[in-house]
Amino acid sequence: MLDIADELDRWVEQGRDFAVATVVAVGGSAPRRPGAALAVDADGTAIGSVSGGCVEGAVYELCRQALQDGETVLERFGYSDEDAFAVGLTCGGVIDILVTPVRAGDPARPVLASALTAAVRGEAAAVARIVSGPAELMGRALLVLPDGSHEGGFGAHPELDRTVAAEARAFLDAGRTGTLEIGEQGSRCGAPLTFLVESSVPPPRMIVFGAIDFASALVRIGKFLNYHVTVCDARPVFATRTRFPDADEIVVEWPHKYLERTRVDGRTVLCVLTHDAKFDVPLLQRALRLPVAYVGAMGSRRTHLDRNERLREVGVTELELARLRSPIGLDLGARTPEETALSIASEIVADRRGGSGVSLTGAHTPIHHDGASVPARRIGTVA
Repeated sequence: MLDIADELDRWVEQGRDFAVATVVAVGGSAPRRPGAALAVDADGTAIGSVSGGCVEGAVYELCRQALQDGETVLERFGYSDEDAFAVGLTCGGVIDILVTPVRAGDPARPVLASALTAAVRGEAAAVARIVSGPAELMGRALLVLPDGSHEGGFGAHPELDRTVAAEARAFLDAGRTGTLEIGEQGSRCGAPLTFLVESSVPPPRMIVFGAIDFASALVRIGKFLNYHVTVCDARPVFATRTRFPDADEIVVEWPHKYLERTRVDGRTVLCVLTHDAKFDVPLLQRALRLPVAYVGAMGSRRTHLDRNERLREVGVTELELARLRSPIGLDLGARTPEETALSIASEIVADRRGGSGVSLTGAHTPIHHDGASVPARRIGTVA
């Protein structure tokens, strides 16, 4: 639901009644992940998607029905379900979808409104809803903030809200969306309840070092992938808003000094396009020791070998060097700045999602990788 927060927040401000269908769980080759949503307002306007087109029509009708009867329902669509197959889920996947009415007077509306506002503002928040449980608890929601405070509740055992808030906060800390199971008394006691927890966290950072023409194309594709993009270069004549109108931030500073003082985390990607040893070496010396998702550096294979030797000379270990993606990007035969940016972005996505980067034609591997089953990223050889 939070993936369409901008539009839903406007609907709330306009006082519109709507129903929202949210992907709870998927199996097989289902195209959308948990948290993906489709919403329909009282006039029949639809936004979002839950299946890439396969079952949108059926889900649309479920939303219209929820607006009429006010009932929260969980529906499963899948290859083994003849009705679902009839509406087009031919990819062989299975999708569980929670449909929730959000009308004036519905108990979840104020809580969901707060969650949507937080997501639009770029603030961290998690919202929990009951997926499977007693009918009287369905449709309620709990909003959890990073400090552990929460809004709303399920109207059941008081310990239940506290337990769900604590679990949802753990999901939020990890930036995770998924399901959890808790007893109706807030422990392992009582009938089990299944909850969907959706986390909204600020966009991950992409820091592009080197204000060159290739960087301009990379900034644009970084924004397309929903990164918060910063361009950093020590040369003020190149690091300008005119050259990088799409960047969220432009920093004129020596790259390694900026990296020392800026915030990074396990989702941050660092793209070193400076292609100059006086910038590259001190920057990469620090970057390869940070707990970030990706470090890539541009350069020819000769530049790569020379840069690696310089990095060894300043104390970078072989294990640290093995983290470096260099030459940066996948082999697409790229020539132009835009093609090169696509190559870099493709490597970042493959690295993040556990993809191989090879053509899907003739492959016998899953198209959609299950994040839970992706092996830990190999550090690499030291030979």
